[in-house]
Amino acid sequence: MKVGDGPPAAFGILGPLTVSGAGRAVDIGGPRQRDLLALLLLHPNRCLPAARIADAIWRGAPPASADVTLRAHVSRLRAKLAGIGAAEVLVTDNAGYGLYISRDQLDSTRFEDLMTLGRQALQAGEPDRAGGLLRQALNLWRGAVLADLGEPEFATAEAARLEELRLVTLDYRIEAELALGNHQDLVAELEPLAAAHPYRERLHGQLMVALYRSGRQADALRVGADLRRRLATELGVDPGPEFRELETAILQQDSSLNVVAREVSSTKYRPPAPSRDLVP
Repeated sequence: MKVGDGPPAAFGILGPLTVSGAGRAVDIGGPRQRDLLALLLLHPNRCLPAARIADAIWRGAPPASADVTLRAHVSRLRAKLAGIGAAEVLVTDNAGYGLYISRDQLDSTRFEDLMTLGRQALQAGEPDRAGGLLRQALNLWRGAVLADLGEPEFATAEAARLEELRLVTLDYRIEAELALGNHQDLVAELEPLAAAHPYRERLHGQLMVALYRSGRQADALRVGADLRRRLATELGVDPGPEFRELETAILQQDSSLNVVAREVSSTKYRPPAPSRDLVP
């Protein structure tokens, strides 16, 4: 059970399911084979029990012949991978089946690795380098996770985890841009983002900082007041302490909100590190 030594195949789940190698895209086959590959890619480098795979790809109702049919689907998928010299990555053992690949071969793990490097660069006070790494990470996204598979239940939890990581990565990338003094360019980006995520305090806080630094103190405070009202009316909660501190700082024109070129600490409102279950 090790990564194959042949020409590396590339797999994508951050958008429609894709496989490529040897300079060409691979036609994966029918819906069961696509579900099979997707499930294995959601759990790379692990052998999943055949019964679990069958339950997932037949949506909780596997046929009586599931074992035999699953073996046929695995065989067909392996033949597809053989066409790009990667048959050996699809492993069969007594327990079931697994896809054994390097982290560079799968877009979701490449994304997480770039996010981690970007976060570390940001924390080290290197916003320019951080911004580049975080943009690379975000550019790997081509759409919703496994967008072409009709939101299968077996992908729900991992898709939600990856989407949250995407938003956290976006938070970090915006923070790097704020640290570099790019607040005026960020306003146009942040306004629709804040509207799309009406309860996400970090995005609204970053929009407020960008507006304030662009000479729009009243607009910044209006964003804060709108969020506060929305949280109270629709969720019955108040903003967190960091958001309240930011509102006070803007109201008082606190000097700590001023841009300090290339310093990651140029704003008091910074997104915290993701919780442990979100960090690869």
